[in-house]
Amino acid sequence: MFEFAVIGAGVVGGMVARELTKYTSSVCILEKGSDVALGATRANSAIVHAGYDAAVGSLKARMNVRGSKMMAGVCRDLGVKYKNNGSLVVGFNDEDEQTLISLCERGKINGVDGVRVIYRDEILALEPNIGDEVTVALHAPTGAIVCPYELCMASVGNAMDNGATLRTSFEVKKIEKAEDGYKLSSDDDFILAKWVINCAGVYSDEVSAMAGDASFTVRPRRGEYMLLDREVGDHISHTVFRCPSKMGKGVLVTPTVDGNLLVGPTAEDIDDKEDTKTTAEGLAKVRAFASAQVARIDFSKVITSFTGLRATGSTGDFIINMPRPHFLNVAGIESPGLSSAPAIAEYVLSLLFDAGYEAEARADFNGTRRPMHFFSSLSVEEKNALIKERPEYAHVICRCETITEGEILDAIRTNPRPTDVDGIKRRTRASMGRCQGGFCTPYIIDLLAQEMGVDYTAVTKFGGNSYINFGKTK
Repeated sequence: MFEFAVIGAGVVGGMVARELTKYTSSVCILEKGSDVALGATRANSAIVHAGYDAAVGSLKARMNVRGSKMMAGVCRDLGVKYKNNGSLVVGFNDEDEQTLISLCERGKINGVDGVRVIYRDEILALEPNIGDEVTVALHAPTGAIVCPYELCMASVGNAMDNGATLRTSFEVKKIEKAEDGYKLSSDDDFILAKWVINCAGVYSDEVSAMAGDASFTVRPRRGEYMLLDREVGDHISHTVFRCPSKMGKGVLVTPTVDGNLLVGPTAEDIDDKEDTKTTAEGLAKVRAFASAQVARIDFSKVITSFTGLRATGSTGDFIINMPRPHFLNVAGIESPGLSSAPAIAEYVLSLLFDAGYEAEARADFNGTRRPMHFFSSLSVEEKNALIKERPEYAHVICRCETITEGEILDAIRTNPRPTDVDGIKRRTRASMGRCQGGFCTPYIIDLLAQEMGVDYTAVTKFGGNSYINFGKTK
């Protein structure tokens, strides 16, 4: 029997599991997908929000501001890229100005440092490519950007490095009370755990209902994005939002930590919790709104588009509670969930201790990890020294992103271990560049097959039946 079962291997589940491994307890992470970071964590805006938007006194506000202040240190420890680029919420008229003034006051009450309202001349000094009709903006200098799936993989991996167990392709179908805890069953397997922590994203309401609590629902909110080539990644330096509405913070334009330009998302409430298709209408909306906020975006440089789903809870706030003994919900974690994740993990531990959890802090906990892709950032001397020690670092597999065979092999051998091509992509950025895997994919498949001891044709793109090769042609 495990002390803890964490359901869901997204960034919140990963952070919670990592926090648990700081203590002398056994932890099992259960994930219905074939890899970690496959839900809301895989496709979102990658923003560390400052904390001005959430209602005063709400869990969202408290967790956002605390998480934002923690994020730089967490990313440093886990080897994850983080950039404090600041954010601008732009307005176009007198009504927007009043909204931004109210947001500024809310931000100050929430504890956001340095937030203030500025006007066009100062906006242009910060962002020369701001939209032609923008007149006013809320400037939040503590806003930042990260890579969400990289943060998730690093937190899950760090938990595993400290003793946690990860069970992928384990979809919880039934939760039963057992002696001293719970029995969690999939179609063909089960585990026992004394405590259950529900971090199941858009499925968290269904998981909670299995444990006897149907007090809330979670609906997916679909958001479509466009990603532009690094060639235009420096078009702006801040994250540029527009005034928020009841559907969220709206379309944004932002640089990414890897040098691209990201625009999106739309906001559409849907019922299908697996519907991640992109649409012509949605992408046209992204383009139109983004062009009003930031002028002269070169949309001919779009290299890919994608859709993410946000877990929108029925209560209007994060749902973090204990409706049953030893069963804790961490549900409805929509934006600013990524920003809040470190603080949510900290808060969960405090609730567990309040509920009677007892454990000693581990003296041997190691909270640090090496970055998952790093070769291109080394000096020439450092690269040559590494190549001398490990010749596979001399072989560049992905030319667009300068990812080497050594980095791919390290990714395959590092927790949590990937088993498909998209898993390598998320860990190393191989195939994320301009050609989107057109040249490097065959080499990645070959390395995966060799390392896993399987046939070349057995390697998939994203698990399941997503086979890429069916046999030799010559």
